[in-house]
Order: sequence, then C-alpha cells, then structure tokens
Amino acid sequence: MPNPLTPLLERLRNREQGTALILALVVEALLVLAVLSIGLYDPPKPPGTASLVSVNVAAPPAPEQDQPKPELAQAKAPLQTPQEKPPVPTPTVAPVQPAPPIIQISRSQMAELDIARLPRQPGPPTAPPKGTYGPVDAGVPGDSKRVGSAPNGEPMYAAAWYREPYDSELSGYLSTADGPGWALIACRTAPDYRVEDCVGLGEYPQGSRIERAVLAAAWQFKVRPPRVGGVAKIGEWVRIRIEYGIGPRSR
Repeated sequence: MPNPLTPLLERLRNREQGTALILALVVEALLVLAVLSIGLYDPPKPPGTASLVSVNVAAPPAPEQDQPKPELAQAKAPLQTPQEKPPVPTPTVAPVQPAPPIIQISRSQMAELDIARLPRQPGPPTAPPKGTYGPVDAGVPGDSKRVGSAPNGEPMYAAAWYREPYDSELSGYLSTADGPGWALIACRTAPDYRVEDCVGLGEYPQGSRIERAVLAAAWQFKVRPPRVGGVAKIGEWVRIRIEYGIGPRSR
C-alpha cells in the first residue's frame, strides 16, 4: 500500500534543493562584488607623500620606409633599328622622237592629190524592190469595188443599196421559190437609183427558182450607181445578191 506522505516529502525535498541553489548563487555574487571593490577603493594618502604621475607618451610613428619606385609602366622600348626604305625608282623618260620633216609640195602636186578628183568606186548593187503584198490598187479611195465582168464583158461592181427592198416587196415573188437559198443577178444602173436589163448569174440550190423570183422583183430595187474615179457612173453594171430564208439579205 503506497504511503500517502510520499508526495509531500518529495515537495519538501525539492523545496530544500531550490533554497540551497539560491543561497549558493547569492554567496557567489557577494564574492564577485568583494573582489571588484578592492580595485576601486583608493585609501587616502598621508600628507607629504609624493604622488606618482604616470604619463603615457605615444611612440613616434615609424618612419615610412621608402617604397621602391614602381617600375616605369612604360618600359623603354628597345630601340628599333630604322628600316631602310626601298629606293624610289627613277622614272624613265622616253626619248623624244624628232618631228618628221616637212615635205614641200607644189600647187600642181596638190592638185594631183585632190581627193575630190579621184574616180569614185561603184557602190554595192541596189537590191531589187521587194514585192508589195495586199489588195490590188483600187484607184481613188471611195471607188466601188469591181467584182468581175458583166455578161457583155463590161466591168461589174458590187452593188450599194440606196434603199434595201422591203420584205413585202419580195415576199409575193419568193413565195413561189423553194428556200432556203440565194440568187445572184447583174443589172445596169439607171437614173433615179433604178436598175434595168437584169440577167441571172446563178442560184443555190439549183432549181430552187429563187433566181427567177428575184429577177421578177428587181424593178423595185433602189441601188446607187457605182463610183469610178470618184464619180458616180450611171449605166455601169452592178451585182446584186438576195438571200432567202438563210439570213440577212446581202448585195
């Protein structure tokens, strides 16, 4: 069975140890103060006693040692031996050529040496003219184009309408023809832009009767007389082309 007084005894023991520790620290502190107070206490001196005064004299500064002079940063460069310059070449002067002697020429000799009197050499042969390409010269600008010869051998020109025929003027005649196709006729121009003496030149397709229909309707045609040499020539032959059912009518 544990003793109920054990805790109390342990407390008392711990308290005694703490008290002893505190006393030991106090004693040590008193000893330190006593030692320090001995050096600080200066007992009064009896009269007539000379006092000793100590003076600390600072030692003179040590003389600065002569520092060795730094070597010249730039040491004397070794003397360079002067290089010999290459000799300057002496320009060679070309010998002056003596002027050619003056030749004395008389007037007669000058006349014989006249270049203008020398015979001229024939030049290169002239190239033959090149052929001209293009349409044959049609004469005066604005002249009618010749398209062949009339049945009687006279010149025949392309027709220029003064007024194209109306469809109503042709439809009655072409109603008897078989189209589509075309027909060519030749007519002699007459006054008042009329045509006469018309003859057939051909039709397509053959047997379509378009040529016969156009010849029958030609009395209504209004055609300008062809221009020859810049002048309108009444009585000249013109060629007229009428198309039926294949497009616009042409001359």
